[in-house]
Order: sequence, then C-alpha cells, then structure tokens
Amino acid sequence: MFLIGKDLDRDHLDWGSISTVSGPLVNQAKDIVTLHVNLKPGKGHNFHRHPQQEEVIYVLKGRIEQWVDQEMKILEAGDAAFMGAGVVHASFNIGKNDAQVLAILGPAVGDNGYEVEEVATLSPWNELRSR
Repeated sequence: MFLIGKDLDRDHLDWGSISTVSGPLVNQAKDIVTLHVNLKPGKGHNFHRHPQQEEVIYVLKGRIEQWVDQEMKILEAGDAAFMGAGVVHASFNIGKNDAQVLAILGPAVGDNGYEVEEVATLSPWNELRSR
C-alpha cells in the first residue's frame, strides 16, 4: 500500500498538526503507528505519556527541546529520542520556523492506534520548564 502525503488527513491543533502515516484507520496496521507531527515556533506537545506504547521521536526538521522523563536535550534534524511504555515526555519547538518530527509508536492501541494521557498540569511536570 502506498500513502501519498498530500492525500493524508491532518489534524490541526493549537500547537501544530498531526498526520497519521500508518495506523489502524489508515492502513489497518496493528503493531506500528507512525505520525508526522508539525510543531509551530514556540509551541509543543506538552508533557504526556502513552501507558501501553513505546515511542521513538525522530527529528526531520528544526530544533526541538525534547524531554524524556525529567531529562532534557536539544535535538536537531537526524536526532532521535526513545521512550518506553508509560514514560512521560514532551517536545517543544525552540526554533523560529516550523519543526517536524516523525513519531513511531508500538503496538497500535485503540481505534486510532495511539493513546495519550496528558500530565502537564501534574507535579513535577508542571514545573520542569520553569527551573
């Protein structure tokens, strides 16, 4: 099966947009969910976790302030981060232009293939970036 980028649905959010490249709703994938994520300058996907899924975030374009648990690194194109199931993480675009990442999660969970549990309002996640 081939997937043409311009034909994929894109969900627009206040911090950017997400397009599912592979998942149960797109190609009936059961084990791998792949998301193309665009982050607006100064915005990001705040602290969250995927309780039953591992994830790799691969930076395609831009500079990302990437958090894995309570550790932070600046990632650029070609860099990646791995999160085991249930590990809290966040990605913020610290550049002046849009940043793009490929997020790969497994196994597929639920109807759309991925689950998200937001934790940004909970301690210590609500204080990490202000330190």
